[in-house]
Amino acid sequence: MTSPRREKISPVDTAWLRMDRPSNLMMICGVLLFGERVEFERLQAVVKERWLRFKRFYQRPVQALGVAYWESTADFDINDHVVQVALPGRAGKRELQALASRLACTPLNPARPLWQYHFVDNYRGGSAVIARVHHCYADGIALVQVLLSMTDSGPDGPPAMPAPAVKKGHRDGDDPLAELIGPVSGVMKMALKVGSTLIEKGAGVWLEPAKAVALAEQGGALTAEIAKLALMGHDSPTRFKGEPGIGKRVAWAEPISLDEVKAVGKALGASVNDVMLSCVAGALRGYLVHKGDATDGVMIRALVPVNLRPPEKAYKLGNRFGVVFLDLPIGIENPIERLYAVRANMGTLKGSLQPVLTLGLLAAAGAGPKLLQDQLVVVLARNATAVMTNVPGPQQPLYMAGAKIERFMFWVPQSGDIGMGVSILSYDGKVQFGLITDRKLCPDPERVIARFGPEFEKLVLTTLLAPWPRPGDLDPEVAAMAVAG
Repeated sequence: MTSPRREKISPVDTAWLRMDRPSNLMMICGVLLFGERVEFERLQAVVKERWLRFKRFYQRPVQALGVAYWESTADFDINDHVVQVALPGRAGKRELQALASRLACTPLNPARPLWQYHFVDNYRGGSAVIARVHHCYADGIALVQVLLSMTDSGPDGPPAMPAPAVKKGHRDGDDPLAELIGPVSGVMKMALKVGSTLIEKGAGVWLEPAKAVALAEQGGALTAEIAKLALMGHDSPTRFKGEPGIGKRVAWAEPISLDEVKAVGKALGASVNDVMLSCVAGALRGYLVHKGDATDGVMIRALVPVNLRPPEKAYKLGNRFGVVFLDLPIGIENPIERLYAVRANMGTLKGSLQPVLTLGLLAAAGAGPKLLQDQLVVVLARNATAVMTNVPGPQQPLYMAGAKIERFMFWVPQSGDIGMGVSILSYDGKVQFGLITDRKLCPDPERVIARFGPEFEKLVLTTLLAPWPRPGDLDPEVAAMAVAG
């Protein structure tokens, strides 16, 4: 019989709890930068008042006899979770990135609830906060909403957004990728049914191409999607792929204007998401070229999370997202041609059932043996090189504990042997770009993110120079001729 202080963890969240491995900890990490000093006691008070209104954060996950539970902690102490960290001397960006890198590969204490805020009071004349939360508590969409509920619209309030509605005793903007999947009624029920059916058939459909081909011949959108995932080939071998180690490296770029990104997208008939992902592909290409690697025909595949939670439940903790596999054309040098290739690849995913399918597989695997889950994660992750998230944040300045948040970034963990995570987040009229890499595979991510801004500038310049008759009517072949000339 379950203890009164325990509550069973959902199958999806159990899957994320069990996915931890030394080379890839399942932590969502975030960095907030403040231009002025933050009072540590005031920050602790905000966490107590707004973060801990979710009773889940008083609980820790416990695994026993193949079942996972949320267990309340009787000796909870806020000082274990909001801690002060000192950086050496006149700390700058390099020192803060080094600290974030160390924390990204340091496990949270399993004897306590799996989250922590690390407060740095001597960063560039202001302060910084590094947040770490285990993925089993919630996905990135939910955690960003909870984080934003801790902010104010001014130094002394009022709150920047309404407090999330949390039922008594409950334990528990725009999505740029929402267009990929239309409204699905009862998405969780559908996902669980699909995942359970496939798990019952065994892992053979993922390991034996003949079974996947037979499945595809049965017809139907869902069976076709299952076969597509099962038969998906590996993306190009690059230095970004390989067996990751324990060490991680974190870096972030200087922000760029969101209005400029929107203007370029409008001129080229592309979305903000298309523009950003094209610049990411260009930055990765430039890094490989700098290293002397061949890039002709190279394609890197990214796992892109897609939110399956309705807007009114954005605050609900837990994991409610699937993923799609997006091809990034690293081999295309021309920035506009590359942009249109990204747009075309995104177009092929619209209406895809991949998010529902992957969510269902994870939920079903979380309810079954860990060995089966490990096999499934390996099979799915081997066909991708990176995890890429794109989250639109508020476009007005926010304050926390009386201080203005100048910038904030976050990174989701990488599953299996994936060794790279890319984060794109818009806030206060600017686009923030961050990167986390495995130290063995890419020891210098700052050389990648340093190319992000120049790639966008190159796209702007090419757009201005190309001969196009009207907005949104630029042909890729004409653009290529313009660059060549």
